[in-house]
Amino acid sequence: MNKLVVIALFMLMAFVMPPKKKITVWLIGDSTMSVKDVKAYPEHGWGMPFVYFFDSTVTVDNRAQNGRSTRTFMEENRWAPVVAAMQEGDYVFVQFGHNDEVKTKRSYTPEAQFKANLVKYITDTRSKKATPVLLTPVARRNFDSTGHIVGTHDLYAQIVRDVAKENKVPLIDLDKQGQALMQQWGVDKSKLLFNHLAPDEHPNYPKGKEDNTHFNELGARMIAQLVLKGIKSLGLELAERVRK
Repeated sequence: MNKLVVIALFMLMAFVMPPKKKITVWLIGDSTMSVKDVKAYPEHGWGMPFVYFFDSTVTVDNRAQNGRSTRTFMEENRWAPVVAAMQEGDYVFVQFGHNDEVKTKRSYTPEAQFKANLVKYITDTRSKKATPVLLTPVARRNFDSTGHIVGTHDLYAQIVRDVAKENKVPLIDLDKQGQALMQQWGVDKSKLLFNHLAPDEHPNYPKGKEDNTHFNELGARMIAQLVLKGIKSLGLELAERVRK
């Protein structure tokens, strides 16, 4: 009799709680998000530690590439394969701006085209019944003489915010949140988040490095945690798949 009860309970649980469909979280963006070659260590993109946040129902596919903008990512045929592989229920995290905004770079994208490209990423994602999530370009370490953090993405970050609002897309503001994090850490301590190295401190950088854009492992983890916090505060279904 007891065995029958146990079997019945298991059958009831299976009926009430069907297994979650497996999904993919696609990351598209630039070097602040991308997976780094060993020769670049200890530089890390925040997408590297991000993969460890989720349970077995989630695969994180990081397609971000160094130096890419909204325009060059598409022109190099990096976006089309993502759209082709995308499935209903997937998520696409879109974070560009660092390379779009610099007029001296080949990746430069004028403001109107930057906005149009973001809309295309949204439209294409929704056409596959997946969920787009926009992220502002993550803040650089940039303090003024009084020790206050100063934004370097004001224009392009605002375009991302506007596009998110106009198209009712979830937004994670890594510009504002990143600035707040660096202000909290302060001028000197915030160097610990970035690829700052003294000469001969690391074999990959024998002459040292002072990089206020790209993170080390600690910085990447801190930014990934901001993204995770955003996922939870937005109430995305993805939050239910975070590893317990």
